[in-house]
Amino acid sequence: MTRTIGSARDILGDESVRAFVAAQLSGEDLDGRRICVIVPDATRSCPLPMLMSALHEALHGRAAAVTVLIALGTHAPMTDAQLRDHLGGPYPGFTVRNHEWWEPSALTSIGTIPAARVAELSEGRMAQDVDVVLNRAVVEHDVCLVIGPVFPHEVVGFSGGNKYFVPGVAGPEIIDFSHWLGALITSASIIGTRGITPVRALIDAAAGLIPSRRLALCLVVQSGTGALHAMSFGEPEQAWAACADVSAETHVRYLDAPVHTVISIVPEKYDDMWTGAKGFYKLEPIVADGGRVIVYAPHITTISAMHPEIETIGYHCRDYFLKQWDRFRDQHWGVLAHSTHLRGAGTWDPVGGERPRVTVTLATGIDEHVVRGANLDYLDPASVDLADPAAFVVPNAGEVLFRLR
Repeated sequence: MTRTIGSARDILGDESVRAFVAAQLSGEDLDGRRICVIVPDATRSCPLPMLMSALHEALHGRAAAVTVLIALGTHAPMTDAQLRDHLGGPYPGFTVRNHEWWEPSALTSIGTIPAARVAELSEGRMAQDVDVVLNRAVVEHDVCLVIGPVFPHEVVGFSGGNKYFVPGVAGPEIIDFSHWLGALITSASIIGTRGITPVRALIDAAAGLIPSRRLALCLVVQSGTGALHAMSFGEPEQAWAACADVSAETHVRYLDAPVHTVISIVPEKYDDMWTGAKGFYKLEPIVADGGRVIVYAPHITTISAMHPEIETIGYHCRDYFLKQWDRFRDQHWGVLAHSTHLRGAGTWDPVGGERPRVTVTLATGIDEHVVRGANLDYLDPASVDLADPAAFVVPNAGEVLFRLR
């Protein structure tokens, strides 16, 4: 049974949140169990110190062991100092670990989704066996408890729930596969889509192979503040669905007409373009054909420390890769997916070349030759007028989705 408190119009107080966490966990069979708690990294707004404190009160001395696993996907690992700030604490009896997606010994296969089933789930877009490889902690504990927010998302529709397993604590191959499936649909088409998208269907099928019991505390966070609008607890599929309904009310803004120029101000929690690109994803739908998105992030000085090949491949629309697949099929599909997500919609043919729908301009701390070499436009951030009356300026970009009515 799924239990929910709050709504799009509410802000939950700390006492209400703590009481909800205590009540839900007291009703579960967790005594003497080994529990893996899966939480987001710092690229998501989430009041984790308060939630972790409530969790510690509910589980300390009750669970046999608690491992807190940071769902990095393929993001960079967090340092000890970053983890202290991110989680609060210390929490005696809790072990905290990064998801070591780059380390084969930290991963294990839990089964295979056969090609025929993949074809069904992907609505015919892809058809090959998918090996479901996850962090070993997922199978070495009796219970997996996901704690994390739900936002509109460029790959899956709305984030959260089982997405904390895949891609959150998965191996790089299945991460690449799921992201490329989303790229085939395109970010602009799938972002903010309610219900079970093809990527969500794949993720749910993968999570269904996990032998441990799965629970989720899903959250709807007020973007930029960490305050909570709503929380839902239960099996991941149902808890996620309840919060996705609230997120659709909370995290989507509608405009009556497209705009020509957007200045997307990216917050410092995104420390490279790999993560900071969310400042483009959430705004692409409102930009007029031939318009421009200026991604303003002077603090970002690299495209991706973990995926440097993106500087060589560059940013291109989906069809650039699909119509030259023999050239690109052996590249990491997750890198190709990220490339298409930040370049946005467009077309490519061997005669006319690439025709992007909008212009993407980086006003960051990344060197101009790197930006232009990656097939994006460059602008000195010092020259950007954040009060430009001719531009649609969006502060704290990356979590709230903007769409046309």
